[in-house]
Amino acid sequence: MPIARLVVLFTLLFPALAPAETLTYPLHSNGTDPEAYVVELLRQALARSGGDYRLRPSPRPMPQSRAEQSLEQNDGSVQLMWTMTTRDREEALLPIRIPIYKGLIGWRIPLVRREDKDWLARVHSLEDLKPMRFGQRADWPDTRVLRDNGLQVITSQSYDSLFRMLDAGRFDVFPRELVVVWDEQARASQEGLELEVDEHVVLHYPSAFYFFTSRTRADLAAAIERGLEAMIADGSYERLFQQYHGAALKRAGLERRRVIELENPDLPPQTPVQRDALWYRPGAPQ
Repeated sequence: MPIARLVVLFTLLFPALAPAETLTYPLHSNGTDPEAYVVELLRQALARSGGDYRLRPSPRPMPQSRAEQSLEQNDGSVQLMWTMTTRDREEALLPIRIPIYKGLIGWRIPLVRREDKDWLARVHSLEDLKPMRFGQRADWPDTRVLRDNGLQVITSQSYDSLFRMLDAGRFDVFPRELVVVWDEQARASQEGLELEVDEHVVLHYPSAFYFFTSRTRADLAAAIERGLEAMIADGSYERLFQQYHGAALKRAGLERRRVIELENPDLPPQTPVQRDALWYRPGAPQ
């Protein structure tokens, strides 16, 4: 019997000895990975999925638009990504509808220039924000959300350049995810940028960050969902969430901030907003 056929037969008879599948995910920046939590969540979910997988980042930073294109075309560059859900993304890709950040991705705390650190103290409504210029990356769904709410948005193709653009006065406000804003401010300070985390307001719009796979990889999507559901059931999902984000939530003090509500017309109707265990709600017992 040819060796190749023997290898196939051996793999079928002894699947536990089959090599693990390597899953490549898009690296988002050259700096310290701001999404170490997501990688750990994915690692633990896959460990509970019943499959055998290894994770690795892409060799170079990959924009969201490129990662999405790779999955849509199933070209093998990446096997999954995580990003904010939109109607178009859920049509093009296969979503795993368990919010990675429990909806925290829709709670945005502004970064501002140090000289403007008290500027937002005067803001009480969406109308008060309309004279200001907001910075976003061109391919982020948040760009459309802000514009759909009548706000001025200045875009860049580069995540890293947005911090320098804010420091240089190219725009006035950079709304950032609650879970990363202080780490980003600290890195900007190390680079000599004079940016501060605003203490007065928080922007909020309903949104969810999901894992996505190619539509040809329903098996992988099912494995990730199976693992995440197991983590929710045994409490490890909430423990990991608090381990990584509990301190930031306490520091953010959402209950003390003025909440500026924005609409998100691009939120898919299938979003499981009624499933309380999947969402963080300020003031509610966690």
